[in-house]
Amino acid sequence: MSGKVSLSLGTGPVLDGSPCCMKIYSCRVCHDENENHEIQRNKVTQIKCLQCAVVQEVNKNCSSCGIEFGKYFCVKCRLYDDADKGQFHCDGCGLCRVGGQEKFFHCEKCDMCLAITLKGKHKCIEDSSRRNCAVCLEDLHTSRTDAHIPKCGHLIHRLCLESCMKTGNYACPTCGESLVDMKKAWKILDDEVANTKMPDEYKDFNVFILCKDCHKESKVLFHVIGLKCQHCGSYNTCRTDDPDNKGNKTGGAEGSTSDETQSSSTSNDAASEDGSKMT
Repeated sequence: MSGKVSLSLGTGPVLDGSPCCMKIYSCRVCHDENENHEIQRNKVTQIKCLQCAVVQEVNKNCSSCGIEFGKYFCVKCRLYDDADKGQFHCDGCGLCRVGGQEKFFHCEKCDMCLAITLKGKHKCIEDSSRRNCAVCLEDLHTSRTDAHIPKCGHLIHRLCLESCMKTGNYACPTCGESLVDMKKAWKILDDEVANTKMPDEYKDFNVFILCKDCHKESKVLFHVIGLKCQHCGSYNTCRTDDPDNKGNKTGGAEGSTSDETQSSSTSNDAASEDGSKMT
């Protein structure tokens, strides 16, 4: 937000703005952090020039002293900004985003702006951005933090993803599918399985598993290190029922210990490679 203008957010004796909290703030982030409600930008009807203190209708320049409130101005979002972040307004998202409009496209099904490199190459999930991050539980659509879009399509804040990686959680918290390429990890487990001899009573003990990565079922030899999918080679698996005897469970939900681990608005910094940010 530019430091030359304040938003009129109330219906006090001086300012005739939106019916909100009857206070003046220099930016919507400051408002939201200090109040128990979020500002409705499109209802802001008046602003106050911080140079000449004149209260006026929403404009790019002051109607009294002529100062430019911000190099970037969006009349729809009532947004002013002096820093060049490649801001652009997306009507589909209903807000301003950063990173350069030429680098993004709006996916109608996902209902968010995505990197142009993902056009036709990502898994669409209807209104995927209109949900909360499965880690921090904060809104994804209006977040000022980069969102990462994994192969499974379930958006997650990039910082939350990095936190998961640091703690050894490599599976999507929503569906359990691997968030990153785990081939090197699976190779290590292959070596551990080959070097770990099972007791004689388990040599011919078969179990049925479901792979969380390729979503296919397999019949494999039980091993304490992990249960490897016979289709894709992943150890991101769990025990399941014997398909020939559904009433007889072969085991609980235990599986391999190596289970693997999207756009924000214009007030953010540069957009991520996957999803844009909001201001």
